[in-house]
Amino acid sequence: VALGERFSAAGHEVHLVGGSVRDALLASGTGRPLPTGDLDLTTDARPEQTLEVLRGWASSTWNTGIAFGTVGAEVRGERVEITTFRADRYDRESRNPEVAWGTSLTDDLARRDFTVNAMAVSLGPDRTVTDPFGGLGDLLARRLRTPGRAVDSFADDPLRMLRAVRFVAQLGLTPDDEVVEAMTALAPELGRITAERVQHEFSRTLLNDAPGPALDLFVSTGLADVVLPELSALRMEIDEHHQHKDVYVHSLIVLDQAIALEKADPGAQSPDLVPRLAALLHDIGKPATRRHEDRGRVSFHHHEVVGAKLVRKRLLALKYPKDVVEAVS
Repeated sequence: VALGERFSAAGHEVHLVGGSVRDALLASGTGRPLPTGDLDLTTDARPEQTLEVLRGWASSTWNTGIAFGTVGAEVRGERVEITTFRADRYDRESRNPEVAWGTSLTDDLARRDFTVNAMAVSLGPDRTVTDPFGGLGDLLARRLRTPGRAVDSFADDPLRMLRAVRFVAQLGLTPDDEVVEAMTALAPELGRITAERVQHEFSRTLLNDAPGPALDLFVSTGLADVVLPELSALRMEIDEHHQHKDVYVHSLIVLDQAIALEKADPGAQSPDLVPRLAALLHDIGKPATRRHEDRGRVSFHHHEVVGAKLVRKRLLALKYPKDVVEAVS
């Protein structure tokens, strides 16, 4: 409130945006705890004007993101990031935008990844909610859409396709047909994204309670073919016990079981990335070791040895820390 009053007194508007608005709406009336962590704000003030509004009042400020219009601050114990309205353009060769200041809140929201993240709440005296793309309706319907054309959004920033995968796991959203079609068409563009960012989003997906549907989206759209092809290769590999139609389905079941065991153990760290990665990838050596035996049997001798080597190579390529790589392999 006090922050909004300071911006209003200086002749500027400031709004709470992004995941904080989305999560607060999800928590409303459900008994869920309100979201914690850094708060994202947007304003028509330029970065130097934002610093002037905060001068002598915020506990501290930092400007590591000022080239992108973002000023960080600690205000009464809360960390906030305040970003000037943006009207960026992307070169579509990298995911780095050509930064340009905007003058409209609606235009700023239009450049965000999904409608559920394109809502704003004014911190001015009127507390206006701005939702130009139907984000609240999508949130209530558990629907994942982009503010504009999905192909344009994902071509601008292919990492958004992995964020779509994560939101399926994190929020239980279902992507609409346009989003799935765009992900499938543009999956190769994920190769433009650094391994560190891919790894970060993939790990965040796995650390949710029920990542199975998200992983199905990851595989079915071809994203996995680009960054984790060993997972896609498990489809239609019949397991040696003929208990599952393919090893991929079996691997998702093992992942679910590992998560259940983790959550049932009061002494276990939860969520724990290492056993989740190990459960998901424990059979990736099977395609390379498959042998057809007599009487229609199939064997995968030493698949665990081959799998351990494949896991180590893939996780190192995705820039996982060495201790995680060794523990999983």
